[in-house]
Amino acid sequence: MKITDLIGLAFSRLGTGKMRAALTMLGVIIGVASVVALVSVAQGATKGISDRLQSLGTNLLTVSPGFTTTGATRGGFGTATTLTVDDATALAQLDGVQAIAPELTSNKLVIAGTQNETARVVGTTPGYLSVFAYDMWVGSFLNQASVDHNLRVAVIGATTADNLSLTETSVGSTIFIGGLPFNLIGILQPKGGTTSTDDQVLIPLSTARQLFVGSNSVSAIGVSAANQDVISTVSAEITATLEQRHGITTGVDDFSIATQAQLLGTVSGVSDTLTLLLAGIASISLLVGGIGIMNIMLVSVRERTREIGIRKAIGARGRDILSQFLVEALALSLAGGLIGVGLGVVASYGIGVYAGWGFVFNPVTVVVAVLFSLIVGIVFGVWPASQAARLDPVVALRYE
Repeated sequence: MKITDLIGLAFSRLGTGKMRAALTMLGVIIGVASVVALVSVAQGATKGISDRLQSLGTNLLTVSPGFTTTGATRGGFGTATTLTVDDATALAQLDGVQAIAPELTSNKLVIAGTQNETARVVGTTPGYLSVFAYDMWVGSFLNQASVDHNLRVAVIGATTADNLSLTETSVGSTIFIGGLPFNLIGILQPKGGTTSTDDQVLIPLSTARQLFVGSNSVSAIGVSAANQDVISTVSAEITATLEQRHGITTGVDDFSIATQAQLLGTVSGVSDTLTLLLAGIASISLLVGGIGIMNIMLVSVRERTREIGIRKAIGARGRDILSQFLVEALALSLAGGLIGVGLGVVASYGIGVYAGWGFVFNPVTVVVAVLFSLIVGIVFGVWPASQAARLDPVVALRYE
């Protein structure tokens, strides 16, 4: 029997029981739609997290100081004062380093008019803008002259500006940081993501050291590599340079280096696990749908026993009967798979727009989901089809 005849016969048969066919396909539709939608959600969430990490800086490496030891108690990394301004100057000379931004951080009361808040005050240099990928909303950023001459000028983040009710017309006004007057010269564009990235006040590093800290140490050093390909090389150069400067020969460094690649790798690993978990959960729906197809096909074999007997009596072979029922099962699963893909894509789009990471479409997921639905049709259609093919035509003709 030709394949075209089998397909025509299958669709003709399914057309006589549209409601039954629709209900049979429902399990496959839900299963495929769930797989497409949930995998898209996992990939979209990963994309959103990756975009936020990328927005923290361009090819960013963050060098943090080591730990303090008080008696037998060891503090965490970042509690010591092992990094200095001179270290930052030395790192700026390394090959592959595009920009550098030492940070000297403290918390101070910031007052603007009648508004006030305790904000994160960061003493830094002009390289901060490019290292951490900030853009100016209004005004200008710190320049080298402000660092060289310990000027009392400040640039504030978008959240800090909102909290202090400052607008573009506030540039040029005076704000008070730690009780001292500063000239507000600019407001940064909001970056989103974590609140702390937009809730800060930036002042010249030399000014922060002179007025608030009084030491040559820095809280961290942000380094922007020339491109992603040299990040590992730059990290090794930073390690070698600081070990030499700090006289470290034991291999126990008094600093740590974190890169975007490490963070993105962690996110990717978690995402892969989450994607497999969600896809596995959704695949259970497909298996349930396959069982539904098998049950309906078994009922169909029982209902069409006399039809099978007549067909065998006039010359139909067992493989023809097997092919007919198998094609019907495949038609149900394929139709359900295609409808499920459509619903899954629509659901993915809606969730992506609502969540803010946009529409994430992966053709591989669609292809795998459709193939899986076909496999379900084959696996769960073989038994009913073989039952039909093995029927004795004499017994089938006597069936009432």
